[in-house]
Amino acid sequence: MAYNQFNGRDTFTVSENGVLVYRTGRLGGLPTSELVWFDRGGKRVGSVEGSGLYLRPVLSPDGKRVAMQRLDPQTGAFDVWLVDLARSILLRLTFGSSNQTHPVWSPDGGRIAFSSDRDGTSNLYQKSSSGAGGEEPLLRSDAAKHITDWSSDGKFIAYEKQDPRTGFDLWLLPLFGDRKPIVYLQTEFNEGQGQFSPDGRWMAYVSDESGKREVYVQTFPASGGKWQISAGGGSFPRWRRDGKELFYIAADQKLMAVAVQADSTLEAGRPQALFEPRFFQPIIPYTVSADGQRFLFTTPVEEDNSSPMTVVLNWMAELKKK
Repeated sequence: MAYNQFNGRDTFTVSENGVLVYRTGRLGGLPTSELVWFDRGGKRVGSVEGSGLYLRPVLSPDGKRVAMQRLDPQTGAFDVWLVDLARSILLRLTFGSSNQTHPVWSPDGGRIAFSSDRDGTSNLYQKSSSGAGGEEPLLRSDAAKHITDWSSDGKFIAYEKQDPRTGFDLWLLPLFGDRKPIVYLQTEFNEGQGQFSPDGRWMAYVSDESGKREVYVQTFPASGGKWQISAGGGSFPRWRRDGKELFYIAADQKLMAVAVQADSTLEAGRPQALFEPRFFQPIIPYTVSADGQRFLFTTPVEEDNSSPMTVVLNWMAELKKK
């Protein structure tokens, strides 16, 4: 029977009179997506050839490539892939039977940092974006960790870490000195999805301190200054390259834009709805062009219903025989 790793559901259903119907195939229930460019009005303006289970796309600093995690249907695990946008070619960066996820680019585009569960828990690694050389461990510990961003000066990697006492917290891995991790935000609430501003002075993130997930911006390093950006729910913040606009997905799944002015303090405008994209929750579904005029979304395609369906009558009686 197929098991959907994306939403945690098995691909079967049972009627009240005891009829069982299920779809066979190792990955039969997994959704399929394509990478599609949209303008600010929601008009489709381009796409990347091919489809698969694509998640967490992130545009390279020079805008020529996209890193993402992609499911390998043979192993049932995720690996990091790169897309050459000019040639619309997919290039595999990582290999193996473990999951390699949450890719982020170094500021110069020369390296990809990612999370991997090859050690039994999710740890942090990096590899040259050219594919040359091996994979270098960045941080190993007993707690699961997922990378969210890499600062523009190259000095810090932001990541989420789950604590049994405080839930999800935001941590920083310095890439200099003794490289000892330092906490950025740790409260009784959940914090995550940290995104450095382009000038490195601010951090956008998501917290559920209000009772629902909202987007906030805080100073970097943290000094107590905090501003709520979203209203009525928000997640998946992304900065425009010049730092003058912040995007996020609202609770009603609309893509929102907020004008930002940040000097010694931060001023945020009123959130403006751009369009309502189709995408997969709860995985980060999009990346933004440097000028904030285009958005690359992992957009679902029509489900392939060609895999066989099996109908089992009186299946409870079969269980009693065992």
